[in-house]
Amino acid sequence: MSAPIGALLGRGAAGLPPAEPVDFTRLVLPPSPNTCLAAPPGGHAQAHITVPPLPVDAATAWPVLRRLGEGLPRTYPLAEWPERRQAQWVARSALMNYPDVIAAELVPGPGGAGLFLYSRSLFGWSDLGVNRRRVEAWLAAFEAALRRR
Repeated sequence: MSAPIGALLGRGAAGLPPAEPVDFTRLVLPPSPNTCLAAPPGGHAQAHITVPPLPVDAATAWPVLRRLGEGLPRTYPLAEWPERRQAQWVARSALMNYPDVIAAELVPGPGGAGLFLYSRSLFGWSDLGVNRRRVEAWLAAFEAALRRR
């Protein structure tokens, strides 16, 4: 069931359908170019960006990941599943207030945690590279936050 467009254009996380965790092992990316997926090496066949193993384990990186969206413009917490070490946020576009959903999950891996980071538009076909730029910026912010922890 999809919500009417007017309901999705609320403020913050309001108006969005209930959040569900992303199963990155079964995730199939849409044919539209308005998504970006970063994944650990070999973590997903459709990944746009490969994220090297983190220098810490998933338990150590989890509190840093949870704070990742804090202070970013028009970005709001959407949901968390601590048992999966997955968090989601909604980011609203400046001009039209359209919502994009960002999901991140830490997984155990050899030599450090693996990170999945997925940003997707809920509307439209093309995002003019917004989701890829967001994923790249969030990866850089996460790396910097891990160094400061």
